[in-house]
Amino acid sequence: MLVRAKVFEEHEVLHVPVMAQEVVRALDVQPGGRYVDCTVGTGGHAEAILQAASPGGLLLGIDLDVEALAVARERLAPFLPDVRLVQGNFRDLAAICREYNFVPVHGVLFDLGLSSFQLARPERGFSFQLEGPLDMRFGPEQETTAFEIVNGLPERELADLIWRYGEEPAARRIARAIVRSRPIRTTTQLAQVVARAVGRNQGRIHPATKTFQALRIAVNSELENLEMALAQAVQVLGKGGRLVVISYHSLEDRVVKQFIQRESRDCICPPQVPRCRCGHRATLRPLVRGVIRPSPQEVEANPRARSARLRVAERV
Repeated sequence: MLVRAKVFEEHEVLHVPVMAQEVVRALDVQPGGRYVDCTVGTGGHAEAILQAASPGGLLLGIDLDVEALAVARERLAPFLPDVRLVQGNFRDLAAICREYNFVPVHGVLFDLGLSSFQLARPERGFSFQLEGPLDMRFGPEQETTAFEIVNGLPERELADLIWRYGEEPAARRIARAIVRSRPIRTTTQLAQVVARAVGRNQGRIHPATKTFQALRIAVNSELENLEMALAQAVQVLGKGGRLVVISYHSLEDRVVKQFIQRESRDCICPPQVPRCRCGHRATLRPLVRGVIRPSPQEVEANPRARSARLRVAERV
């Protein structure tokens, strides 16, 4: 307990939940409601939800990161026994909710960003600014690491991966440089290889940012897991329940946007089909046109919020 408390004390200030009040409003949190935080992390959003849901509110928090969950348990201890934290993958959302008899629910939240808690720990391998092993796994039970991808994938496949998941224009040049520099063992070594391949940084972000993003997405199957989890969120939401998703880059936001668009239509047959054959019925109603973005004041206080985009829909 003392170790957990120390970890919480060291990292509580570092991780500020993005758009916490916007999340509470989007979820329409009510006293006595039941909510699922699919990416509970260190508990920032969960804390805001539980405060708004008091008295009688319940929350189920899911996360792959064992260390983050230890911090969340300390942070959310005042809300016991109204909070249950589970180490697991949100791609298993429906099964986890059934296991804990937590269906139906009034709201489901996904905050898809990488937390400052994870970035601050070099041994996790997420940051190109801190030297550490090329890991990037959200959970220890995952088999593939960034080291295996960086040092094992053929050049063409590596370039395709960096382009597809990082939207990096210099993907082929970067992949060529990586293959020539193998073996690459640390985050800082990889960042240097990428920076040399890209050339002088002309933008606001580090030249290795998109490559690291691509590797992290590939290691954790993030987009595939998100698609699976969104479909299951609809299954566990009761009528009128809210789905809220915060994304931080265009790939995951596109997945969320297309999912909400598809699930808000009665027919999803291809345009060339003259008569509906799918039998699909709308399950969601978008509540906001476009996305909700953080205020300029929040971005100034918490630069991590700069790229955040919040989408919200209601179960019909």
